[in-house]
Amino acid sequence: MYKLMLAPALALIAQSALAQDAALILGNESYDQLGRLSRGSAPVAAGEALRGMGFEVFSVPNARSAQASGAIAEFLPLVDGADRLVVVLSGRFATDGDTTWFLATNAREPAYLRLGAAAIEVDGILQVLASNPGGALLILGADPDADGAFDPWLREGIGSLAVPQGVTVLRGEPRDVAAFIEDDLAEPMGDLTAAIASDRAISAEGFVPREFIFMGERPDPDGAAGSNDPAAQAALWEGAVALDTVEAYQNYLTRYPDGEFASEARARIEEILAEPNRDARLAEEALGLDRDQRREIQRDLTILDYNTRGIDGIFGPGTRGAILNWQQQNGFAQTSYLTGEQIARLDAQAARRAAELEAEAERQRQAELARDRAFWDETGAQGDEPGLRAYLERYPDGAFSDAAKAQLAIIEEEKRRAAEAEDRAAWDAARDDDSLQAYRSYLAVFPDGVFKSEAEARIAELVAEDENSQAESEARAAEAALNLNPITRTLVEAKLDQLGLNPGPVDGRFTDHTRSALRNYQRDRGLPVTGYLNEQTLVRLLADTIGQRRN
Repeated sequence: MYKLMLAPALALIAQSALAQDAALILGNESYDQLGRLSRGSAPVAAGEALRGMGFEVFSVPNARSAQASGAIAEFLPLVDGADRLVVVLSGRFATDGDTTWFLATNAREPAYLRLGAAAIEVDGILQVLASNPGGALLILGADPDADGAFDPWLREGIGSLAVPQGVTVLRGEPRDVAAFIEDDLAEPMGDLTAAIASDRAISAEGFVPREFIFMGERPDPDGAAGSNDPAAQAALWEGAVALDTVEAYQNYLTRYPDGEFASEARARIEEILAEPNRDARLAEEALGLDRDQRREIQRDLTILDYNTRGIDGIFGPGTRGAILNWQQQNGFAQTSYLTGEQIARLDAQAARRAAELEAEAERQRQAELARDRAFWDETGAQGDEPGLRAYLERYPDGAFSDAAKAQLAIIEEEKRRAAEAEDRAAWDAARDDDSLQAYRSYLAVFPDGVFKSEAEARIAELVAEDENSQAESEARAAEAALNLNPITRTLVEAKLDQLGLNPGPVDGRFTDHTRSALRNYQRDRGLPVTGYLNEQTLVRLLADTIGQRRN
């Protein structure tokens, strides 16, 4: 199959020395074996309009394979450095659905395995045009009713095209293509996008920006392309930089193809076309999200189990990955950048999830409270010391823990009054020291002393505290790393108080009551029970305020 003779021909591109707008037009009407295509060669005559705009035009009517090859060989050396490239193929095409071939007039009845040199692969043309993003047109003129089968694998017509970035492909009937070239394409400084939109006979795909100034001003007799006023050129360049769009830079190049900033304009066009999701990034930046709003978005994602790797108001790889996964699950384009609509959707989902989590936590709390009460009824409610201690061992922060501690204090005081003076003095000394050694010394001297139960219970508590000291130290460090301000600490206590967990005064100071409330909160929600805040606990605590943050 004839693929533009690309291997040797593309080597010619690098040899080009001077920039020159170039057009290749092949218009085939009379075929040896495939019949006549009405007005198939009309675009060839339209090439004069391009010549009038300064193009070097290589055109062949009714091109046989050798003539097409010669025209292509003349066209290719002008590709490198050209500001505008136009290729027009008008005639009959063959396709297998994925690949399309343009047929020279000496093409035989095509068959998939013997297309021969008279078939020019359109993908090869597109590869050449891709070297000039933002300034390359492929125009295809074909019979819209041609859809017959050549063989089981090949039919007449144009299949799907893999259009490279920055290349514009136009389609229409040959006579409509010719009229478009003469009336719209060759219009100096004309908006190509607007022209396409107003011409129902022409369709477009690929690079079609909102405003597309493809053609420059009409060349003056000396061949100058635009004003030589340095101030005017600088002003146009500054405007292009401010807009920072392909259209703006292409507009500059159209006016000043060899201008002072031409190389930079081409480089910026390539950067823009190479950056995926650039429009999405610019749209998110236009929202002007501040640090707090970004933290709220990270909290929303975390509530929905999308790991942002931190809630710091900085959208790094972790947050971008979380956004991408959320977009995928919700049917949005996977850009990793958010729109205002998506932020609102995310916020609503997080508010609903937070409510669901709180409802489940309340069910857990009620179930735990029922177990707590049942255990109390069987132990501490009896009012005896063993029962009270059994309850506190199981529920140190339970609903009846304060009552149990108060009753034990009364029992201890009664024991103190009843104890022998020596026993009582030894116990008071052990309590003042409050260490493992002190309590063990008391038991060594008074193994059956009045305060034996208290000593053994306190020894068990101190041993447990020692075993948990490292975990508590880590939990304390994790809370300190959050750098909570007084407002946030007060908000945490207010939430605990609202949930009926008795954190003590709502003043931003974390007391033993606050720690106890935090432990109960963590227990009810299946979180690691430490009595200290970490990122996970903080997100859950503040979750119910999500829906009230953005008004």
